Amino acid sequence: MRRKLFATLPPRSIAARLLWSGGLLSIIILAIAGSVLSTLYRQTTEGGFDERLNVYLTDLVSDLALPGPFDRKEIAVTAEPRFDLPLSGWYWQVARIAGDAEIRTSRSLFGGQLAELPTKRGEQAGAIRKAYVAGPDERQLRTIERVIDLGEEGSYRVTVAAPADEIDAETRRFGIILAFTFVSLGLALAVITLAQVRFGLRPLVRLRSAVGDVWRGDAARIEGTFPKDIAPLADELNVLIEANREILERARTHVGNLAHALKTPLSVILNEADANRGPLADTVRVQAAIMRDQVSYYLDRARAAALAGALGSITEILPVIEGLQRALERIYRQRDIAVSIVVPAGIRFRGERQDFEAMVGNLMDNACKWAGSQVEVRAELEASGERSMLVVTIDDDGPGLAAEARSEVLRRGRRLDESKPGSGLGLAIVVELAGLYDGSLKLEDAPLGGLRAILTLPAI
Repeated sequence: MRRKLFATLPPRSIAARLLWSGGLLSIIILAIAGSVLSTLYRQTTEGGFDERLNVYLTDLVSDLALPGPFDRKEIAVTAEPRFDLPLSGWYWQVARIAGDAEIRTSRSLFGGQLAELPTKRGEQAGAIRKAYVAGPDERQLRTIERVIDLGEEGSYRVTVAAPADEIDAETRRFGIILAFTFVSLGLALAVITLAQVRFGLRPLVRLRSAVGDVWRGDAARIEGTFPKDIAPLADELNVLIEANREILERARTHVGNLAHALKTPLSVILNEADANRGPLADTVRVQAAIMRDQVSYYLDRARAAALAGALGSITEILPVIEGLQRALERIYRQRDIAVSIVVPAGIRFRGERQDFEAMVGNLMDNACKWAGSQVEVRAELEASGERSMLVVTIDDDGPGLAAEARSEVLRRGRRLDESKPGSGLGLAIVVELAGLYDGSLKLEDAPLGGLRAILTLPAI
């Protein structure tokens, strides 16, 4: 039952679960305590009320025990004037059990009679009976009754009754006070629980902040002193961070070694082919160039796959784009291509600088190849759910690209115009690198008249 109860708690956060569970348990405990206290108070109130009625009953028994005939005895309760008020709810009755069953009552009964209370099994002689009964005016009465044996005079049933409204009103008044007290107590407990949860979870908040610093690249490891319950977790996270860093470093080393091992023989083959003439040399030259491009492509892809999303991989994009702007303006100086950029300072890409240079560099280079005279580069941050995304937009004023051809140029090795230099891998590299970072590349019509490339990547 307890598992089912806590399984329904919202899983939003530890703090929310603690607050929900603490609040729910507090409500249950306060409700049970309130019910128990109300029951005990009603029993106590009933006991005090019965004691009061028993005093009146004892007064009647004292009058009844005086010598003399029953019909001439002065029987009355002088301490309570409401016994003389008609239908006041305060009644007494004395009835002879045997003989002529004569009955004497208080004036307040106004000719009516009180009902006899049922006898309980195993009841001792002379025991006082207590019960709630309906009075002459259908009013609920608290009634006590006792049978008195006066020997030769016979036995008498003495009954005293009073309105149960007083017990109900007193219990209701206590219930209101108790409810107000428990609501105040519940609010105080809620505030205390909130403060306790915030204080208790503060080390976890600091740990989350430290992990965020590592993730953003602001720190190399988790620093700080934590309670003994959380310190082992921080130590294990530091071990994991170091292991991740070592694995990435080994991946860089292996990829670099492989690149060097493959590119050197290919360069030798190309040099030998350049030194010779003939169809064989031409074929070897072309195929070796294709192999070199393919090797570079797959090595870059393997390196990016190993490093994508690595802890602490953060790139400030403005210096990268400014460097690409200067380089491309020099390369395309003879065509007088103007590259303008609108990039706010402080925008950071969550990833490797080399990968960002490869993606944006390919797109800017492609725009410069096809532009007439102008290329525009813009960058901005956009919210996507709980994440921030970096959107880089590159426009050119070239001939543009038909909608049906845009999906073709994004495929590896596809070139729609063989007159332009390149291997057909540029846009494919951008698509695959962006995909490794959970990003995307879209091609649209540019306001300048050419092609617009929209690169979306994770950001800080």
